[in-house]
Amino acid sequence: MLARIAAACACVALTVTPAVRSEQDRPREHFANADISYDWVTNSRGDKLRTFVTRPKNLSGKVPVIFFVGWLSCDSVEYANGETDGFGTLMRRLIDQSGYATVRMDKPGVGESQGTPCNKADYQGELEGYQAAFDSVSKYDFIDTQRIFVAGLSNGGGVGPLVSRDHHIAGFIAASSWGRTWYEHMLENERVRLTTDGKSPAEVNDAVKAFSQFYDLYLIQGQTPGEIIRQHPQRKSLWYDEPDGQYGRPASFYQQLQALNLGQLWQKVEVPVLVIHGSSDTIMSRADSSAIAEIVNGVHRGRARFVDVPGMGHDFTVNMKFHAELIPLILDWMKEALHARN
Repeated sequence: MLARIAAACACVALTVTPAVRSEQDRPREHFANADISYDWVTNSRGDKLRTFVTRPKNLSGKVPVIFFVGWLSCDSVEYANGETDGFGTLMRRLIDQSGYATVRMDKPGVGESQGTPCNKADYQGELEGYQAAFDSVSKYDFIDTQRIFVAGLSNGGGVGPLVSRDHHIAGFIAASSWGRTWYEHMLENERVRLTTDGKSPAEVNDAVKAFSQFYDLYLIQGQTPGEIIRQHPQRKSLWYDEPDGQYGRPASFYQQLQALNLGQLWQKVEVPVLVIHGSSDTIMSRADSSAIAEIVNGVHRGRARFVDVPGMGHDFTVNMKFHAELIPLILDWMKEALHARN
């Protein structure tokens, strides 16, 4: 579970090594109301990537589809052991209760997916994988490609429009996500971390000032943390992660996130958007998430809905229990979005 909480960035990510067992020997997912098939896509780099496609049982005609865009950390979106954490619970319940088809993808180097090991892979390669998986939606004859929802979890919520590009979308869901620059996100994240660690207000302010310079060199100027420390030895005490990366991903991954202009991305979105945030989320702040709704509504008033769930953490739990009310909230919103189009 910790690895998926780290999906946004504040915990140590667990790198999953591709399994060596045969496909027949692997434990697989099972659903009460949906059938699952295992497929492949190939990204522009030639990596063969595993996809997970579900369809409702007793299917009649074409159905809408939910395309999931995963988190940051290096673990699978496959949950063969059931509801083991909040991210998996959300996906599994939407698969079983929506009556829609769904598509997921394991990023390069995760699970059965080929490619550069996830802890060495940059964001661009991951994005190209999601784009290839999204393009594959059109090949399934039971999917209505005029009714596609893109549901991004954690890091994936901020970049949903990048994945779908110019394809027709019925709506976007951004859950526990971000809509500002990665630099802003990380400075706020450091402030929360330092405060939680019991630092005094004076110590926190001094550290955030130092981090503002550190992250400028790292995220904007393109240096690795190790290079910064070699050039500025006085900053050594600041850094708590690897010299060539952070939270289980390489420095280039975050530098590419920083280069994104999410303001420009989301201001072009013209379809309904549901933004979900938990008031107890210590990884993605309220400002991180609400930025998406503010951007969309600034151009198309009332098009985005922002929901801040009292007491909910980054992993969709309240008091260590999955917040079950999220499922009807999302299902009702999707029905409203489809109804508004008719």
